[in-house]
Amino acid sequence: MPRPLKVAVQMDPLGGIDINGDSTFALMLEAQARGYELCVYQVEALSLSEGRRTPDAPRAARVTARARPVTVQRKAGAHATFGDEQVIDLSAMDVVLMRQDPPFDMAYITATHILEHIHGVGPGRALVVNNPAAVRNAPEKLLVTHYPDLMPPTLVTWDVAAIRDFRAKWGDIIVKPLFGNGGAGVFRIRQDDPNLNALLEMHFARSREPLMIQRYEPAVRKGDKRIILVDGRPVGAIDRIPAEGETRSNMHVGGRPVRAELTARDREICDTIGPFLRDQGLIFVGIDVIGEWLTEINVTSPTGLQEIDRFDGTNTAGLIWDAIVSRLATVDVGA
Repeated sequence: MPRPLKVAVQMDPLGGIDINGDSTFALMLEAQARGYELCVYQVEALSLSEGRRTPDAPRAARVTARARPVTVQRKAGAHATFGDEQVIDLSAMDVVLMRQDPPFDMAYITATHILEHIHGVGPGRALVVNNPAAVRNAPEKLLVTHYPDLMPPTLVTWDVAAIRDFRAKWGDIIVKPLFGNGGAGVFRIRQDDPNLNALLEMHFARSREPLMIQRYEPAVRKGDKRIILVDGRPVGAIDRIPAEGETRSNMHVGGRPVRAELTARDREICDTIGPFLRDQGLIFVGIDVIGEWLTEINVTSPTGLQEIDRFDGTNTAGLIWDAIVSRLATVDVGA
């Protein structure tokens, strides 16, 4: 019988999660049910240092984390039991799940550089999910721009005049930061809204980053569809219905999940982007589709597993672990 997989989970504090909605928790429950050994740490506990030289190889970087063994259960208020903290060499793990939430800032990017030192399959390597180099090179909103036939009219710019021209052309627009999450900082600005200039002044006074501007899609009132892809293949979807008086559909801000079916257009989108995701080692991805248009490709810490499972009676976490095990068995993904 093969030994159980050793899994380290890099995430935000486990104690504060919603156990009925958190996708990382679902992945941990499934891993534990399979007999895998789990430990958990926060990204701030990562360290990168020089490793020891061996007779057979030059000195390599050493990546460690202050981590705690953990067992989990679906019991509110008592969902995690921790062992003693210890410094672990992450290259001794089989799998590292990179599941901390954005913002996708320099701290996040630095963590991907650190984990890239150990990413791979085989002795002295741990399969990092998702591939940290691919995550770093695929910012979620910018990745969509590589598929212009799939996305709504979109502008990414610092140029205030260009933003004004975009609104003059399309009338009703969405303004959002490139590297946020959970719907934070997303605004709908109509043709006659006098707040555009003030909004732009406020953003550019606080940030050196450009903004993404997209045409507002009225179809969002019927749902912003989250589709989960595992190794490039769609495995389920939900529609997120915005709350009354709210433009954003994110569940963090009151979006209501409902059951969804994949349309022919959804499958066309998945067929187009799926091979790229699979080839890049982006095993667990959540895409957002409004009406006919792809708006985001979420590769950092996508959500939606538990909601899909409740509607469809599936085990999407199990499908993700199946894909991970398949990679461990057959694919050398490199460093």
